[in-house]
Amino acid sequence: MAPITVGDSIPDGTLAWFDENDQLQQVSIHSIAAGKKVVLIGVPGAFTPTCSMQHVPGFIASAEELKSKGVDEILVISVNDPFVMKAWAKTYPENKHVKFLADGSASYTKDLGLELDLNEKGLGLRSRRYAILVEDLTVKAANIEEAGAFTVSSADEILKVL
Repeated sequence: MAPITVGDSIPDGTLAWFDENDQLQQVSIHSIAAGKKVVLIGVPGAFTPTCSMQHVPGFIASAEELKSKGVDEILVISVNDPFVMKAWAKTYPENKHVKFLADGSASYTKDLGLELDLNEKGLGLRSRRYAILVEDLTVKAANIEEAGAFTVSSADEILKVL
């Protein structure tokens, strides 16, 4: 499948996350994004160096500015189980706005056309790194990285298009 691009409608999919009461929830992407401005952030894996030290912290640090520019939701999606995503989210005690969603089977990642085969490195099927700006289910910016890169998917790059 070709990667999602500007002008496309995002597919619906159900992802898992732990809410503020530590309850495991299933959430539909369309239920979160319909009628809203949302940033979807895809990462190859929780606790991986670039994801943990640069990509996600950039969005956490810029969350207030993103919100001030009309972003309703900031969603980190990774091909990890919800328990790993919960543990990863807890490593950012300063986070107040970014939700960590689990795509454990990579089904949503595949629906976006953004899967990344890292079997040779022993990591299995993962997600390409990306930041996608969505308004009312339509892609307005699709900043998708080449494997291993971190150049176009930062919070600063999303802020430039808002």
